[in-house]
This record gives sequence, structure tokens and C-alpha cells, in this order.
Amino acid sequence: MGLVSVLLGLPLAPVRGVIKLGELVQRQVEEELYHPASARRELEEVERKRAEGELSEEEEAQAQQRVLRRMTTQPGTKGR
Repeated sequence: MGLVSVLLGLPLAPVRGVIKLGELVQRQVEEELYHPASARRELEEVERKRAEGELSEEEEAQAQQRVLRRMTTQPGTKGR
């Protein structure tokens, strides 16, 4: 029975490969998105833009809240 299931499963192999690749990409993106260094870089960029006058105080506060909300939300959930 193993040979028959292998032969019948061969046409689905590319689909399984694409699914596995998608899962891998999703894991990598979530790791980068929720990594503290990523948040720190983003907060430093917001601070730089505020110092250069590209952002108002309100825009700066909103950007900081977005970063902090993302860092306190569990990966895989929508915390908006």
C-alpha cells in the first residue's frame, strides 16, 4: 500500500513544497517583526525623524504606540 500512496501523492508534492516554503517565510518574518532589535531600530528611526522635523509630536507618539503595541501582541494574533 505504501507504493500506491506514494504514486498517488506525487502530483501533490509541489503543493506541499510551496506550503512548507510559505510556513518557513512566515516564521522568519514573525521572528524579525517581533525581535527587540527590530523595534529598537524602528524607534530610533522615529526619533531621528522627529529631531529632523519630519514628524510632529503626535505622529511620533502614534508611531511609538504602534511599535509598542506590536511588541506586546502575541505573534499570530491580530491585536489592533
